[in-house]
Amino acid sequence: MKFMKLMVITFVIVVMSSPILIKSAVAQSCIPTELMPCLPAMTTGGQPTKDCCDKLIEQKECLCGYINNPLYSTFVSSPVARKVLEVCNIPYPSC
Repeated sequence: MKFMKLMVITFVIVVMSSPILIKSAVAQSCIPTELMPCLPAMTTGGQPTKDCCDKLIEQKECLCGYINNPLYSTFVSSPVARKVLEVCNIPYPSC
């Protein structure tokens, strides 16, 4: 449980302190903090919530930007995160 808290705190600090915005044609809709409902599923391998899947669908076009950004890539590229995308019926993008 301490590990999970540490992961959440680390993720929030990285996201909130990052001056770098995701560079994308749809940058206005690429808001990493909106994926917070997915953090437990992406870090522990739990079942993603409906809210998580809805947020991932909303930001589907942003996934390549997240994958290519070193601040977010570990959260989106991990095998657990790929499983979350699969459960939410979102194909893993080929960037």
